[in-house]
Amino acid sequence: MLDLPVPKLRGGKYVIVESEPDWYVKQVMENFVVRAEAIRNGGVDTGSDNFLKITHEARLLGTDARLLEPDAPNNPDSKLNKVVENVAAEYFQHNVDVNIGCQLVFSDIGTPKNAWSMDWKPGGEFDVYNYVKSELVKRGIPAEEIAFIHDAKTDAQRDTLFKEMRTGKKKILIGSTDKCGTGVNVQTHLVAMHHIDCPWKPSSIEQREGRGIRQGNENDEVAVYRYVTKQTFDAYSWSLVENKQRFISQVMTSKSVSRTCEDIDEATLSYAEIKAVATGNPLIKEKMQLENDVQRLKLLKNSYDSQRYSLQDNYLLRYPKLIKAAGEKLTCVKEDIKAAEQAMLSETEFAITVGKAVFTERVDGGTVMLEAISKCKTGEITAIGSFKGFELLVEKNFIGVNYLVLRGKTDYKAELSTSPIGNMIKLENLFGSLQENVEFLEKRMEQYQRDLEESKAEYEKPFEQDLELVEKTARLNELNAALDLENKVADVDLAGQDNRVAEHTLYPQRVI
Repeated sequence: MLDLPVPKLRGGKYVIVESEPDWYVKQVMENFVVRAEAIRNGGVDTGSDNFLKITHEARLLGTDARLLEPDAPNNPDSKLNKVVENVAAEYFQHNVDVNIGCQLVFSDIGTPKNAWSMDWKPGGEFDVYNYVKSELVKRGIPAEEIAFIHDAKTDAQRDTLFKEMRTGKKKILIGSTDKCGTGVNVQTHLVAMHHIDCPWKPSSIEQREGRGIRQGNENDEVAVYRYVTKQTFDAYSWSLVENKQRFISQVMTSKSVSRTCEDIDEATLSYAEIKAVATGNPLIKEKMQLENDVQRLKLLKNSYDSQRYSLQDNYLLRYPKLIKAAGEKLTCVKEDIKAAEQAMLSETEFAITVGKAVFTERVDGGTVMLEAISKCKTGEITAIGSFKGFELLVEKNFIGVNYLVLRGKTDYKAELSTSPIGNMIKLENLFGSLQENVEFLEKRMEQYQRDLEESKAEYEKPFEQDLELVEKTARLNELNAALDLENKVADVDLAGQDNRVAEHTLYPQRVI
């Protein structure tokens, strides 16, 4: 596999930027709980409101409340405002003198409804792209250096846009996973990438980040920002996808895989999950971590079970059969050695029988043998004579490699040559080296016996993580019951759970 040079994550970590929800977001989340409870109780026509609709709206809310209600307040600590701050900071840090630093900003939510203009103002139908660009322009970034992937509507326009990114004429490209994922070659000067939203599938994250963390980027490091709004489905969505990606990575790198795994599809929150996310219930974080751990442990257990079946087959069937077969062949070889020793006493001079003729000269015997071989059919083993009491045969193969076979109680082979004398020398060497087969078979039987014993010892070893799997599965079941994931309503006393909930580091790095 080629080890091509690619940039590393700056600092070895993703930059996780958390935003605090304002009063309006909290109010909407509380309203989601009321709606979810009404749906659960059957008092709402599912055609007008349902969990999927709430999930979609919760995802929009996690990005910016104005995607739901254009007149919603602009939270200074919102995700989009932090995106603007970080993009601007990266821009002014890396575009100094002759240096060029380009960035990619990803969002599948709030794609542009209209082209950006200097007169654009938030209002009407709010979209993420126009807002981010307008705020960046206010901070002094030239509008002509910021592009939307959606503005390039033809292949020629896309090629031009990508070339402008590679040369630094455009320095910020905002796009969606579909339009700015696979096939986008703009990595030359990329210094940072920003995930405004979280895609549904881990493969989409990989597509996004593959635009910058790839060969051809002149930078040694690339910063990757992931933006999260607390106490919204936004944070829960990242947890889902990150846990799923860890599980997929374990499957892909496992030496023994006994199950398959698919990317998650669009998730729909249940009533209890909506309620838990809205209230900031820490049990949700524990549940996400436990689900990943249980999946990982089950995978290891399946691999362990599969390996045990193979080990059991090894020490009960495979190696006993191999030992028996090698022992039987060893007996045959020893009998052939005795027969060869007697033949050497009775036939002290060289003599070979080809067909019905006996030859005492090696050149004559070898020449006639080659003639006989030329008449043998390919793909068959044909008897052509005898040598010192052993049957002499020829094995002709379609692959062009032919063998001389000396047959007593068992067979002994040597590759044929085109030289008459050479074949006679090979025949005599084959006859004189029968004892070597004894040593080979004895060592082989010893190895089989060691392999049998090792297989049995490995089979008897217990699954080391069995207790951990049992405990975590039990704890996960407790959490599912407490979080009402089986449609069984229960209010969770967060204060009472504090002493039971361990701290889980959901994000590797925080930027406040």
